[in-house]
Amino acid sequence: MYFDGLVLTVQLVFISLVIGLLMAVPLAVLRLSKNRWVAWPVWFYTYFFRGTPLLVQLFLIYYGMGQFIDLNASSVGAFFKDAYYCALVAFTLNTAAYTTEIIRGAMKETPRGEIEAAKAYGMSYLQTFYRIILPSAFRRALPAYSNEVVFMLHGSAIAGVVTIMDITGVARVVYSRFYTPFEAFIFAGLLYMMLTFMIVWGFRQLEHRWLAHLRPRS
Repeated sequence: MYFDGLVLTVQLVFISLVIGLLMAVPLAVLRLSKNRWVAWPVWFYTYFFRGTPLLVQLFLIYYGMGQFIDLNASSVGAFFKDAYYCALVAFTLNTAAYTTEIIRGAMKETPRGEIEAAKAYGMSYLQTFYRIILPSAFRRALPAYSNEVVFMLHGSAIAGVVTIMDITGVARVVYSRFYTPFEAFIFAGLLYMMLTFMIVWGFRQLEHRWLAHLRPRS
């Protein structure tokens, strides 16, 4: 049961992080727009999902969507009827909001000299964005984004509240069957620690490679 819960947790977190990152890049660009009618909706989205607990967001999606759509009469209703997809939507929207602000801050801090050098080489705005601004922003955002990935992993523990059998959900079942709270939840904690160490190690390897130009040369 714990192995199945581990696989489900990794799957849920990984998919939400990938989709959230794909959403965050264009949202970060819109967030930097000087047109307030473009930037303000993105600001409101990030403010809402960063300012409210993830558990509340999950409850709003899992329990609240039935007030707006018929869960038994359409394919969209069937989608939100499944607890797994509700959790996936909640996690994706939450991590996309945080990642948007991380990337926005990193792009905003792009050194002016890099942009001017790109213009001097005759690059267009799109070429400058894809070749200079975005890669440079990803490098600067890497440490902060690694924290977001860890937070997302830990936040996924609430998935068990809506009947999903993730690591924490399995621990609750083991506790209810065998009345062993310490063994059940300590083992779940060890699994989360193992995943966290793997994530931290992976990001350290990326930082060692992508930020090699910042290390002093011997």
